[in-house]
Amino acid sequence: MKRILLRGTLSMLPLVISIWLFWSIAVTLDNLGRTLLELVGLNLPWAGSGFVLIVAMILTVGMALSVRPFHWLFRQFERQLLRFPVLKTVYGAVKDVATLISQNDDEPGRRQTVLVRQGNGYTVGFVTSDRLPGPLANAMPASDDDPWVPVLIQISYQVAGLTVLARRSDLIEVDWSFDEALAFMVTAGINRSGTE
Repeated sequence: MKRILLRGTLSMLPLVISIWLFWSIAVTLDNLGRTLLELVGLNLPWAGSGFVLIVAMILTVGMALSVRPFHWLFRQFERQLLRFPVLKTVYGAVKDVATLISQNDDEPGRRQTVLVRQGNGYTVGFVTSDRLPGPLANAMPASDDDPWVPVLIQISYQVAGLTVLARRSDLIEVDWSFDEALAFMVTAGINRSGTE
């Protein structure tokens, strides 16, 4: 009985937590949108009106940033915002993670899943760029035919990861999607989806 109860709980827990998380986000966005509507004098009685407003605002911003002048204005605003040191650190970290997640899997050299030799075994990692930033490239031994590339090694059960610099020839490319490989690394291989 105890084992069946535990199995049922562990089976339902991911679903319940996922639904609760998304429901909490939707309710928070709805409350934020309703507050914005009330600030301009609109008191809409139906639930979800605030959520619709926030989604519409996000879509509007997304479309506006596809137009070159708006994108340029946003970059200028971003540059001014990053003058504040603490804000620059937090904003930069969040933006980097968002950029890593939103990169297109079809981009060559980006988010390629690889195996990196570590001692007597291998670690799964992602090539995050096809070249190093200038200061690092200048510090590393030069090699035109075998370039150094940054490889992100995700740490299990944490948001953090470790960046190692490896020669392209030392990496073994793996035909594995970013999402499946990330799920494998974040759960230390416990998540078996996409591994068969």
